Amino acid sequence: MAEHQPPPRRETVTGVPRGTRRRPPHTPARSEISEQTTLGATYVRALMRSQLRAGLGALAALVLLVATLPLVFLLPRVGSGPLVWVVLGLLVYPVMWLIARWYVTRAERNEADFTGLVTDPAEAPGPRRPR
Repeated sequence: MAEHQPPPRRETVTGVPRGTRRRPPHTPARSEISEQTTLGATYVRALMRSQLRAGLGALAALVLLVATLPLVFLLPRVGSGPLVWVVLGLLVYPVMWLIARWYVTRAERNEADFTGLVTDPAEAPGPRRPR
């Protein structure tokens, strides 16, 4: 006599699908900053210091440009005539544009480095621009 056994009970297993990865909601650096800990303040201070360094570098280049103009105009051939207007009207602005472009590029690189520090690599938006 074969005993009639009920079929085994089916169980449904739920969980994270295969291939997906659990990520913490915040990376340690991001939580350090949001919780305003000493380490978070150090991260922010480092960003501010690098941005200040970039700003002071751009300011120094601009001051150097503006400070050398009177010295150039002291030269006998340059001190009078249309060459003064060419230097002031045409040549100064591309140099100022290059200084500004350098500053913006440097500031964006500082921000990208900081963002790379505080974000999870899996959340990265894409490849970073080469330096």
